[in-house]
Amino acid sequence: MKSFWIHAAPGHTRLEAREVERPAPGPGQLLVRVRAAGLNRGEFISALGPQAKAPAPKPAGGEAAGEIAAVGAGVAGFAPGGRVMGRAAGAFAEYALMDAREALAVPARLDWEQAAAVPLVFMVVHDMLIGQGRLAAGQWLLVTSVSSGVGVGALQAGKALGAKVIGTSGSASKLERLAALGLDLALKTRKGDFCDAVMQATGGKGVNLVVNAVGGTVFPECVRTLAFEGRLATVGYLDGVLKSEIDLEALHAKRLTLFGVSNKLRTAEQRAATVRGFVADLLPAIADGRITPLIDRVFEFDALPQAKAYMESDAQVGKIVVRL
Repeated sequence: MKSFWIHAAPGHTRLEAREVERPAPGPGQLLVRVRAAGLNRGEFISALGPQAKAPAPKPAGGEAAGEIAAVGAGVAGFAPGGRVMGRAAGAFAEYALMDAREALAVPARLDWEQAAAVPLVFMVVHDMLIGQGRLAAGQWLLVTSVSSGVGVGALQAGKALGAKVIGTSGSASKLERLAALGLDLALKTRKGDFCDAVMQATGGKGVNLVVNAVGGTVFPECVRTLAFEGRLATVGYLDGVLKSEIDLEALHAKRLTLFGVSNKLRTAEQRAATVRGFVADLLPAIADGRITPLIDRVFEFDALPQAKAYMESDAQVGKIVVRL
């Protein structure tokens, strides 16, 4: 079968197509005939220093939607032919393995491309907004780089939870497209200069939760925007800046909570717990149409390198999906 592999080198990554054997499901696994797979920027960010040794190539892709081709020993609740979506290492391939604990039945209203845009974004969003962020109806949510896949997912989930959402982006046209999703305040900026506007919008109180998808350049400004007992989720570093100062006085005086979010650094059981929370808290909104995954572009499988280049151009609003 055809599969794409990722090569990481100092400062960049590249993709290579290979012919490999079709995998067989082990205990607790599903073999999925992939119909669509989502792109995720984190997989293609190379944090290697100029003298670092590049890791060995690995199968590319992290989430997929497709039909169950076979089930491994001990799997209950799934059968060949079922439509599933979920985290799947090596998802940019004709067939991929999925841990049954992280597999979800695809809601009837979603097509393959929409289903492939759900798993990683909305699992991360659940962790940020609900699992750790404790976002409640009527509270304020600030999302930096709101036009990214995670940013749009946070906006959609925040509105479904009844929050008021502020979003930042360097593109006025991207912010205009998100007005239809209920963005309450759009701030056109790529810099850490949005605190005054946030404070004005919130009556001087600040926001209850920040999703920082930009990185260290805006981290201090995110802290400044927080209300008493506010929470700050760090989910990405689009700016490549991995370090920042922390205002310890603000941390102490406002009783702040600062936390990070990562799927790939969690155990399988931790990820499975998030899946169960997602099923209870957010999947119903996707199933009934309150949330529809926003897809910017769909590329054919053989055009995956072009899809990667498009993502790196930062032109998209929402998710990029590859169709098999």
